[in-house]
Amino acid sequence: MNFAGIQDRVKVTFDRLLRAGTLRAKATRGAMFMGGGSVAEQSSRFARNMLLTRLLAPSAFGAMAIVLSSAAIVGALTEVGLRAAVVQNPRGGEKAYLNAGWWMGMGRALSAYLIIFAMAPWVAHFYGNAELSALLRVTLLGTLFDGAMSPRSILLQKEMRFSRWMAISNVGAICGVVLTVILSFTIGGVWALAIGYCSENVFRCLLSYILCPGLPSLGWDWDAARELYKYSRAAFGLSFLNLVFSRTDIFVLGRLYSATQLGLYTMSVALVQTPSVFLTAMLAQTLFPAVAHVQEDKERVNRIIIEVTSWLILLGLPSVVVIYLCGHSLLLIAYGSRYVAGAGPMSVAAVAVFLNVLNVVMTCVFSGLGRPELHRRAVAASAVIMIIAIYPACKLLGMIGGQVSALLAISVSYLLQVLRTRGITGLDLLRYGRAFVPTLLVSGGLLGFGLGAHFFGLATKPLPNIALSAGACVIAYALCVPAFLKIKQNRASGC
Repeated sequence: MNFAGIQDRVKVTFDRLLRAGTLRAKATRGAMFMGGGSVAEQSSRFARNMLLTRLLAPSAFGAMAIVLSSAAIVGALTEVGLRAAVVQNPRGGEKAYLNAGWWMGMGRALSAYLIIFAMAPWVAHFYGNAELSALLRVTLLGTLFDGAMSPRSILLQKEMRFSRWMAISNVGAICGVVLTVILSFTIGGVWALAIGYCSENVFRCLLSYILCPGLPSLGWDWDAARELYKYSRAAFGLSFLNLVFSRTDIFVLGRLYSATQLGLYTMSVALVQTPSVFLTAMLAQTLFPAVAHVQEDKERVNRIIIEVTSWLILLGLPSVVVIYLCGHSLLLIAYGSRYVAGAGPMSVAAVAVFLNVLNVVMTCVFSGLGRPELHRRAVAASAVIMIIAIYPACKLLGMIGGQVSALLAISVSYLLQVLRTRGITGLDLLRYGRAFVPTLLVSGGLLGFGLGAHFFGLATKPLPNIALSAGACVIAYALCVPAFLKIKQNRASGC
């Protein structure tokens, strides 16, 4: 084929994926906007962390982890999924539904903050740190601004206009990150982190009214409220169960170990959780509305599941191997020598994060089909396992036990959700499992290469170690992509 022919094919493919008005094109454009915004946000957070770990003591990050985890309890207990209810409801774009959703969300935010305000002294006493009380009350003022965002801002997600939603969500967060860095040079300490965290929601709220002007009205539509509540009731408890899975390690480790050790653990694990925040946010904000649009076509839903999962495996599994091979070097370069002690938890966290991202695909499918209660059962199982395993694991294995428990819990949750998806959409498990094969083989070779390099003493210094592992990862991607595209072509011809 000549160059002109290749150019024409590229142009046709580009137009089909990005310029058309199809659901695929909207989802692709949305993924690009949200991906770009999330990369910018998470990059700014990473740069902030690299700077602040050298300016602030690890105990500041440990105290902040306790603050956010304690506040998350109340937030999870009062979370009822109102924004998701508006997105999923076919009439969610009507003024009555937007207005009802805003008042219900604002009421939830106000209730959550009042509870946090009241429980703050108890949390401070439990952890033996009097400063935690004031930190909680100031940090979680951001909850009120989150609830007060423009009622029309949710339309951006429902109508898949992700460029403006990116400007609100990601730009607001970046503004908060910049303020945190400025405060670290002026007031310093944990209060720079607390005020900076609160400011992120303040900036998001302001941007929501600038880009989506419109105030809530005093009117109240009981029918709209009942419909939103019907969906929310099915999702009730999900946030709390997710909290048990994601934050139990902080509660237990914060009680068993010092704030300094907790800070080392928190920041090391955050190094691999940061990319997952980008991926899960992008999936939740693009895959969920995409599935909601085609929820009656189960075969199309299955094709979406397999294609998205295949790409996530392709991107994620070699990265997990690289993190295992050069975890010490990454922490040394990113945070400094005192954070190298967190390499063990970070390596285990990389595997848990990888499975969690795959699990999010199933979660988005359940929400898009209007069945969020199915996700609750899997999350309940993971929460139970986490509660049972966390304390003995932390006592026996030390700090790494927190992530070992998380890995066990997410593995069970992921398996349950895959089996549940098969029952709902008729997902072919053999076809789904084949998506893992090429990347598993190549990742195994990558692991063998890395271990061999360590055995022979190659690239033992941090930067050469990272460069060697990253180069091997690029080669793994180069080998995996053609195999993936060939499998995809065979599926298309088989259909």
